[in-house]
Amino acid sequence: MTSLYLAREIRALEARAPAGVSLMERAGRAVAELASGLAAETGEAILVVAGEGNNGGDAWVAADRLRESFHRVTVLDAGKGEPAATEARAAKSRFVAGGGEVVREWPERLQPALIIDGLLGIGLSRDVQGRYATHVDQINHANALVLAIDVPSGLDANTGAVRGSAVRADHTITFLAAKPGLYTGDGLDHAGQVHVDTLGITPPAETLHGTLLSPDALRGWLAPRSRNSHKGSFRTLGVVGGTRGMAGAALIAARAGLFAGAGKVYVGLLAETLAYDPGAPELMLRSVDDTLEADVIVAGPGAGLSPSATSRSTFERSTLPTIIEMEKPIVLDADALNAIAVQDALQASLQARTLPAILTPHPGEAARLLRSTIAEVQRDRIGAAVALAKKYNAHVVVKGAGSVCATPHGEWSINATGNPGLASGGTGDALAGLIGAMLCQGLAPGRALAYAVCLHGAAADACVAQGTGPTGLTATDVILAARRVLNDWIQVS
Repeated sequence: MTSLYLAREIRALEARAPAGVSLMERAGRAVAELASGLAAETGEAILVVAGEGNNGGDAWVAADRLRESFHRVTVLDAGKGEPAATEARAAKSRFVAGGGEVVREWPERLQPALIIDGLLGIGLSRDVQGRYATHVDQINHANALVLAIDVPSGLDANTGAVRGSAVRADHTITFLAAKPGLYTGDGLDHAGQVHVDTLGITPPAETLHGTLLSPDALRGWLAPRSRNSHKGSFRTLGVVGGTRGMAGAALIAARAGLFAGAGKVYVGLLAETLAYDPGAPELMLRSVDDTLEADVIVAGPGAGLSPSATSRSTFERSTLPTIIEMEKPIVLDADALNAIAVQDALQASLQARTLPAILTPHPGEAARLLRSTIAEVQRDRIGAAVALAKKYNAHVVVKGAGSVCATPHGEWSINATGNPGLASGGTGDALAGLIGAMLCQGLAPGRALAYAVCLHGAAADACVAQGTGPTGLTATDVILAARRVLNDWIQVS
């Protein structure tokens, strides 16, 4: 898996540079090399926007290298004075001595084909304001390809949140290691294509970091099935949910579990009475009590939530507590999470489980579980996922753009698959069913969650690649595609 490093971990990597090695020189050369190729595709005029810090230093080195390669380069010097770093001052001096053009205001006449963003880097600690905010806006409104150095200016490298305003880059070249903020939240709309350059620094094996979930990293987790298999080999999934008017949520989860490989699937609807599911007659509609006999339980899709403690449903008062106390793999989704958020007894039972449960909140549900706000969750999705996992002794995915998975031990990962087509009703229920199917096929909870989350996004990507979505993509589309993608992954394992 690709490693993801927080800003503090990047600082530790910087300290590992051998004596006499200038990371700024290496970074500047890497920027110049990539920029040279991009400029060859788009045109010769290049505008480099250089700030005061290390990113600005990288930008000055890159500008001087590009000048030496006979590119037409202009530098917008956004700093108040001379660059702070010795290498940056030297590069600026060489650039000016060699005839490079330096301006202090946005060059309206230039119309560059490529803009290199070297304003702000991973040390950003407050919202972008003043002249830097003006320059961010100017970059975003220029009709040019944009290459960001390390992270797009204004984007939090740790969280992917925009701090006031941020550059929208077409390419980002990031150094030493990939940063999580490039792959989650607003980062997905601001980073463009990410290029990672380690600058020749190898991280120590013991460095703590997160990971990026991608199909290549997960292949091999599920092996091709033995020819001597039967339905019992892949266990029984039970789905509990679907109160009046919301049976579809439970049926979507159940269908996802069936199509993703569970041996059998029971469905215990809480209010609706159906003899069978015409869209998937293989599903076995049973009483809730009978459904709880399954090997793996998914609880909550379409379960509904009572408006007050005095009017709690049987699901909230009895069924959900029973499920949480079962020492079998369980996935808690949707209204199961909302019930847990307001019942201390359920929280205590969840924390006491020997086998950690799997929780699948969207940002609103995550906020309720943390007794926080959606805005706070979205400002630090990794922090929210890790906090939830520790608080509830559970494996957690905070869903959204760049879904974040976390374990009870504080490990975390960001999913690299998926697209806006998943922003439609029912796709979260489908994810819950996919997780249940992975548990039925023998994956441990942490791996089952990671595999299903990545598969879910990859299925949506496959739909879009084939002309279905993202607008109008449905949960059913995703479920059908997930079966195809899953079998492709298994066959090439």
